[in-house]
Amino acid sequence: MPSVQYYVASSLDGFIATADDDLAWLLQFDGFEGGKESYDAFMSGVGCIVMGGTTYEWLMEHEPGNWPYPGTPCWIFTHHEFTAPPGADITFVRGEVNEFIDDLRRDAAGQNIWVVGGGELAAQFAGAGLLDELIVSVIPVVLGAGKRLLPLVQGPTAPLEFQEARPQGRGIVELRYRWPERQGSPER
Repeated sequence: MPSVQYYVASSLDGFIATADDDLAWLLQFDGFEGGKESYDAFMSGVGCIVMGGTTYEWLMEHEPGNWPYPGTPCWIFTHHEFTAPPGADITFVRGEVNEFIDDLRRDAAGQNIWVVGGGELAAQFAGAGLLDELIVSVIPVVLGAGKRLLPLVQGPTAPLEFQEARPQGRGIVELRYRWPERQGSPER
């Protein structure tokens, strides 16, 4: 069965953005060796994208007029009113992630679902027993504070199952983990 994947970059100390959603610390690494190849290989298996409203708002502010996921269905979980860029296949929703998992799987058409961000949305998928895989590129920067990688309400988790570690350029390491099966969790 296709996976629900959280593919993300994180600082060494576990933050995906500064407190004010600044990504300059990450963007300074654009074009690192192995990054494009990893992203392209990952995206080749993605059939549906999910993100939170803050991530969507950041994209609209920093990529005006350039929707980065053309042709891929995208679901935005938000409490705000947004409009979609022309030609983008976007559905805006409010509610719990488990209410929409069947719709996400239908839109993914047998491929994986990418939880782009943010960490709170990914934590909702994990808390609902719906997150299958964590793929994190650890960036050699310490932020000290900011938006956490995976701010779970209930923890700790069972140990994640290590899949792979791949060193990449400029000191970046991509780590892959499978989420452990949980007793009594909803069917994945």
